[in-house]
Amino acid sequence: MSLELRQIAELAAKDKNMVFTTLAHLIDVKLLNHSYNMLRKDAASGVDEQTAQEYAENLVENVKDLHERLEQRRYRALPVKRVWLDKDDGKKRPIGITAFEDKIVQRAAVMILEQVYEQDFYEFSQGYRRGKGAHKALQMLREFCMNHTVTAIIDADISGCYDNLDHQVLYELLHRRVKDGGIDRLIGKWLNAGVIDGKEMYFADKGTPQGAVISPLLANIYLHYVLDEWFVKEIQPRLKGKAFLIRFADDFVIAFEYREDAERVMKVLACRFERFKLTIHPKKTRLATFRRPPREVEKDQENETFDFLGFTHYWAKSRQGSWVIKRRTARKRLRRAVKALNEWCRNNRHLDIREQYRKLCQKLKGHYQYYGIRCNYRSLEIVFNQTIRMWRKWLSRRSDKAAISWEKFKQYLAKFVLPAPRIIHQFV
Repeated sequence: MSLELRQIAELAAKDKNMVFTTLAHLIDVKLLNHSYNMLRKDAASGVDEQTAQEYAENLVENVKDLHERLEQRRYRALPVKRVWLDKDDGKKRPIGITAFEDKIVQRAAVMILEQVYEQDFYEFSQGYRRGKGAHKALQMLREFCMNHTVTAIIDADISGCYDNLDHQVLYELLHRRVKDGGIDRLIGKWLNAGVIDGKEMYFADKGTPQGAVISPLLANIYLHYVLDEWFVKEIQPRLKGKAFLIRFADDFVIAFEYREDAERVMKVLACRFERFKLTIHPKKTRLATFRRPPREVEKDQENETFDFLGFTHYWAKSRQGSWVIKRRTARKRLRRAVKALNEWCRNNRHLDIREQYRKLCQKLKGHYQYYGIRCNYRSLEIVFNQTIRMWRKWLSRRSDKAAISWEKFKQYLAKFVLPAPRIIHQFV
């Protein structure tokens, strides 16, 4: 971190009411080069089809030219290329892919703004922040529920958060700490650059492209004031018992000691978000009973489960006979993982078997890396066994010959050993 950025962080931490008005000038050649180094080089290219490798061929001149355009206000953001990903409910999720040069400037802006807002963000905000992550959020939630009396959980869902961020409200919230015309202009360029979907181009009057480098930080700033600060300063002091909020980007749950507190918050939650032009999904947001059953009870019929960050949370007995919170892969996520592996095996069945083996190893290891938490071994086994079944199925359909027998396929598996299920995160 440069001296200037460190000084900004120190000033922001020292005075929580300080408003920064001159930050854009910190985007210099050195910061742009650092920003370039931080970006993924294998990500998809934007509308200009320029890759990181092509940009690096003349990196010094390209960065220098980019800086000059920023200084002279000649920089123009390119439209965002929109792609659609399948969701668990059969619908499509829009993802925006920005041009590589825009990613560089956005990453530089993020590095500056982080110095201010990281001093304000709460510890329970774990999404897209350095040193934070989904597994830490899961650990914090479990520890609170295990160490405190919890009776109810609000499992909330924000309808299309990234797509519905109001631009005017965003600037108003941003100006509570950063009121810099240069930063405003850059954010305006990215928000109003337009979206190319196939052959059509349109301009959105709200939202920020999900997938853009700047979007997670803008969403965190927005929700920090809409939810986090409101919960800490206005909700918690008025509650009868203890409560705990854990948020990962636009996904959050609130745990309560008393159900009556949860019911009161549930009544005002939608109104709070409507005030900032966001919508709490009425069907996907629910109040669940979630409490530690008595030790002598074998099963609590009234207890419910809830999903958070791809895991279903539930009470179950440990080997010692005490009640603990366990997590398993959520059914939707499990189906999605199996479906994705099946489609890959089908679409790539004509590849060389060594290449298929290498790719499947990568996919299984990636799955274990996220879902490999304690008490979730059985779900990992399902994915592993389904992968073996689907691989044999689609290898058998590479030609009109008879299907590969299990005896013969076991010989393949002896030579190409797929990574077995593994618990990666023992203490999550």
